[in-house]
Amino acid sequence: MEFFSGLDVGMDETAICVVDDKGKVALEITVVTDPETIKAALKPYLGRLRRLGHEAGSLSPWLHPELLKLGLPAVCLETQHVRAALKAQRNKTDKADALGIAHLMRTGWFRQAHIKSEACYRLRLLLTHRRNLKRKCLDLENAIRHSLKAFGVRISGTGRGGFAQAVREAVAGDALVAELIDAMLNARGALWKEYCRLHDLVVKLVAGHELCRRFMQIPGVGPVAALSFMTAIDDPSRFKRSRDVAAYFGLTSRRWQSGSSIDIQGRISKAGDGDVRRALYEAASALLTRFKRRDKVKTWGLAIAKRTSHRKATVAVARKLAVIMHAMWVDGTFYCGDPDAPKADVSARAAAKRRKLLGAYA
Repeated sequence: MEFFSGLDVGMDETAICVVDDKGKVALEITVVTDPETIKAALKPYLGRLRRLGHEAGSLSPWLHPELLKLGLPAVCLETQHVRAALKAQRNKTDKADALGIAHLMRTGWFRQAHIKSEACYRLRLLLTHRRNLKRKCLDLENAIRHSLKAFGVRISGTGRGGFAQAVREAVAGDALVAELIDAMLNARGALWKEYCRLHDLVVKLVAGHELCRRFMQIPGVGPVAALSFMTAIDDPSRFKRSRDVAAYFGLTSRRWQSGSSIDIQGRISKAGDGDVRRALYEAASALLTRFKRRDKVKTWGLAIAKRTSHRKATVAVARKLAVIMHAMWVDGTFYCGDPDAPKADVSARAAAKRRKLLGAYA
């Protein structure tokens, strides 16, 4: 007889359920969220335990490797797939979720999620906090602009560098408002200073990484897009085909088909990492609108924009960039957007870009 186990992991406690190969429940227990404690609870079944499933979550990068180190056959499951499978349950409790995951392990109807390396999670943490600081800074700017509208003050025509001075001059005649706005501007300045610190760290790391520098040879792809893509993929060998990467980042369209009368091709699925999808979209937009030289991908995208719309063309180019970047990673090749350009010119532009990137942080 074989056994299959499901874990519903919480911050403090974890619900454990073990079922046999016939679906009969052998164990239901709640323990502290600790790998050693979980192994102790499963000790009577370890010899015949075939799979131990847990849903991907905030604790997965720590818990999953620890379970594997203890010799447990742990499998990390995709959250959306598990959620859809457990919707059939009448009541949602930790105990019921653990039972549902155990049955998923028994039937084999699950999708395995990839657990990235610790070094990769560190780089993603840098990107996440950089993004958070930028968003908070923009929130403060928007709050300041909105609050001043009540007094008929509209801040326009100023960049980020001159924003604080323009606001202070606009409210100089009102002591109370000036004091309030000064506090907001000081907080904004502190956030922006720390954001620039993290952004410089991103550029410095990209400058010293050969793969990211190769990605940046693609017009429109900057340090953030290159590092975001690399850390989101982590291991390129887990994709059999480069075109699967586009679907992984939610850049392929949904489809709803039933019978012979219903076949709807919808918008992109927006599954996967939203930050990478946005970075690829921005890179594609820059390639289509800002890059002035000849480029095969740009020509292809402009032809799509002529037939449909600029927005659809940008999504298509973002999808193409994801495929190209993965292929470059796997094959160790370099990007050449203009096949007719002399190799010396392509090499010179790549070297100039590398010197520019490395020069600021030498």
